[in-house]
Amino acid sequence: MISKQMCSKVLLGFVPTLLAGAMAVAQNQPGGGAAGTSNQTTTNPSTSAPGPGGMASDMNDNQQLQGMADQSFVKKALEGNAAEVQLGQLAQQKSQSDDVKQFAQKMVSDHTQLNDQMMKPIAQQLKVKEPTELSKKDRELVAKLGGLSGQEFDQAYIQAMVRDHKQDLSEFKDEASTTQNPGMKQAAQQGVALISQHLQMIEQIAQNHNMPDGKVMKSSGS
Repeated sequence: MISKQMCSKVLLGFVPTLLAGAMAVAQNQPGGGAAGTSNQTTTNPSTSAPGPGGMASDMNDNQQLQGMADQSFVKKALEGNAAEVQLGQLAQQKSQSDDVKQFAQKMVSDHTQLNDQMMKPIAQQLKVKEPTELSKKDRELVAKLGGLSGQEFDQAYIQAMVRDHKQDLSEFKDEASTTQNPGMKQAAQQGVALISQHLQMIEQIAQNHNMPDGKVMKSSGS
């Protein structure tokens, strides 16, 4: 029989050999590392940083919105300039005041040039179809003034010009400050300068006709 002492020696020699073999096998496994951990790093797609695509998409959306705003402005400007021309022609025919007639003549000349030289080329660039008729509001105004004559016509025309030029000036200033289109910005800036000049002129005419702020003074009564 093998003695207990000999068995102990055999076991003591076998255990280190077994442990060494096990460690060697573990190290030779694919991806194996110390303490049984993996050397490979797993990336969670959901935690990765966003690429530039999101920012580019936002920029494209903003450009599209601004482009639509430019198109809307150009269409409205074309209609407004055409209305100023028609109203000016009407005033030249119906007004009995020299200052009103002179102002009306300037409206026809300036707003025709503003459309032909600035707005129509921009409209072609932005693929905006030129309006074939005035807006409903402007058609109603032309019809209303067409039914008046003498002092009533002058007062109604002056009042409309003060109101419209104040509104137009605000809209042209907004467009000049927000548009990213160089041609559109230049056209809007020139429009601001021209409309400011017109507003000063018609406000002075309103004063001359006893219409402060472009409104007819009500009589105090008898």
